[in-house]
Amino acid sequence: MTDTRPGPRLRHGRASLAISFFVQGAIFALLVTRIPALQDRYGISDGLLPLFLAAVPVLAGVGSVATEQLVKRVRPGRVLRGVQPVVSLALLAAGSGTALWQLAVALAVFGLTVGALDASMNMLGVSLQRAYGRSIMLGFHAAYSLGGIAGASLAWAGAHWDLPLAALYAPLVAVLVPVAFIAGRWFADDEGGPGGEGGTNEAGAVNMKLLLPLCLVMTFAYIGDSTVSNWSAKYLEDVLHSSDQLATVPYNVYMVTTLLGRTFGDLGVRRFGAAAVVRAGALLAAGGFAVVAAAPGTWVGMLGFTLLGLGLCVLVPQTFAAAGRLFPGASDAAIARLNIFNYVGFLIGSPLVGALGGAWNYRGAMLVPMALVLVTLVYARSFTAVPARYGDGHERPRTVDVG
Repeated sequence: MTDTRPGPRLRHGRASLAISFFVQGAIFALLVTRIPALQDRYGISDGLLPLFLAAVPVLAGVGSVATEQLVKRVRPGRVLRGVQPVVSLALLAAGSGTALWQLAVALAVFGLTVGALDASMNMLGVSLQRAYGRSIMLGFHAAYSLGGIAGASLAWAGAHWDLPLAALYAPLVAVLVPVAFIAGRWFADDEGGPGGEGGTNEAGAVNMKLLLPLCLVMTFAYIGDSTVSNWSAKYLEDVLHSSDQLATVPYNVYMVTTLLGRTFGDLGVRRFGAAAVVRAGALLAAGGFAVVAAAPGTWVGMLGFTLLGLGLCVLVPQTFAAAGRLFPGASDAAIARLNIFNYVGFLIGSPLVGALGGAWNYRGAMLVPMALVLVTLVYARSFTAVPARYGDGHERPRTVDVG
């Protein structure tokens, strides 16, 4: 009988990439959860703060675009090894400066390199999943969620003990940078096909018309995610009249349920297929938004945010994986372009819900991301893409619904 178990190189590559996802989750959480402290440190006005925050995802999109070109010459693992320490050091610089221009430079570096980091991490994940021959992508994003929980917890501790940002960030960066650097020695980015060389020939070209459904799903998923991140506390406190302490709970519950869903999601994909899992996730997330919008009180609202975490958590990892299947000869280029719509959704989500909540009401505003998430059902076929052979010998994508 043939042994189909992955070899040591693949197992080590999988573990090392999971560590990188964990580190990035922690670093990102340490930034976003301490934005009020950054605002106080640099004396940023409420009017100026949104410009600083919007600059990060915009520059991250630029970094993702640049990575598409870079990986034609350098393997994604080398890109990831280079940018992950820079992202961590940019976080430390943001917490250590004294002048506004220093924060601007630090956030600009953070944005550009985090775009390259997100793109290269997911390129490696798709390449490894192809080499494994089974779904493992959700596991990497589970490591990211775990890192986010750890980072948010450390940020809470820093706020509780009133630690200066530099005192909080410096020891953590001193640990995380060497960990990421050592883990990067075992990246397996020469496995599973053309990783790092995609998009170099006609058969490997990315057709944006075919990629567009996945781009929309990515955007809608991040609109939903940013809605929870930015508005859950305000919604519970202002609409459902919870206490200040209870208002902080939904996002923590959301993060935990995201971790749980991603931890076990790969098993669902292996058993039922990617399209079925995506459909179930979209329905569960839409149901969560509906429960939140109709909630008569705090605890029902928390149930809605719990459902949201379990539903939304599968969409982004499966969207990256689907892009890899759709363009097996150009997966790196497809993922770099798809990754841009991560930031598009983040930029749209929070202002959209805020504007609708102010002009209408926040209960009604929750129905908009619900409707957008439901649109994912229309595009579920794109999650079972397989290459089709044509008479010229080239492989071009088609979709077969096996979910």
